[in-house]
Amino acid sequence: MIDRLKKGIEVNRSVGLRAGNVINLPDSGKAIITGDLHGHRRNFERVISFADLQSNPQTFVIFQEILHGGPADEQGGCLSFELFVDVVSYQLQFPDQVFLMMGNHDTAIIADNDVMKAGKEMNSALKAAMKRYLNDDYEAVTQAMKDYLLSQPIAVRCSNRIWISHSLPADRFVDTFDMTVFDKELAAADTLRLEPLYLLTWGRRQSARTLEKFAGRLDVDAFIVGHQPQDKGWQFVEPNMIILASEHNHGCMITFDLGRRYTVEELVDCIVPLASIT
Repeated sequence: MIDRLKKGIEVNRSVGLRAGNVINLPDSGKAIITGDLHGHRRNFERVISFADLQSNPQTFVIFQEILHGGPADEQGGCLSFELFVDVVSYQLQFPDQVFLMMGNHDTAIIADNDVMKAGKEMNSALKAAMKRYLNDDYEAVTQAMKDYLLSQPIAVRCSNRIWISHSLPADRFVDTFDMTVFDKELAAADTLRLEPLYLLTWGRRQSARTLEKFAGRLDVDAFIVGHQPQDKGWQFVEPNMIILASEHNHGCMITFDLGRRYTVEELVDCIVPLASIT
């Protein structure tokens, strides 16, 4: 596990499509974007099947939030770390095509802060399961995991003016948000409350004004995000944001061609229910 995580860190830092903390996808090929996976192995397998990267070298897959959720051990410990390492292994198979993007649960793990999901404090549940599974290797694996999470990109920019990040800053921060976070070398302190990275990954319920303002600041037309739970797998937020969730049986992903422009309404038509993939 440590070896795979360290190799993943090297890939995250050296991949050619990365500039600063942003992955810049080319103007040809296909993108596949998931919402939060949170330990849902079957949906991960469906994404792999759909992408078929071995046969499609110009397809790019973006994951977010693998950790926290999914199967639990007999004591209620969170086993999502097992899927997390498998997703990193998938990335190592296709280092120029598979990207894991930072989310708020990742920042909570790095900062060792409490984070609730479905009424359960997930960091404690994750640490408990990892201690039981890893024994003496727990500290080393935990540090490798945190180092990997911090090495992730924090956004993806598509040449057809689509922006993907885990979330966007809340309304009160949109005018003052420090855009240098997309270029600077990230440190653990950047995951702390009210730092730009924290604001980017934790923001919720953005207004139409915020979405329009931030689209202007980033020079994009549409946003695809996760973070906010969606019972039916997705939601369109006026005027330009699609929220995805991939963590349950109604979970969805979105796929689109990188070589053409889309209206937000056309992007909605590109949403794929994961249960439809065999």
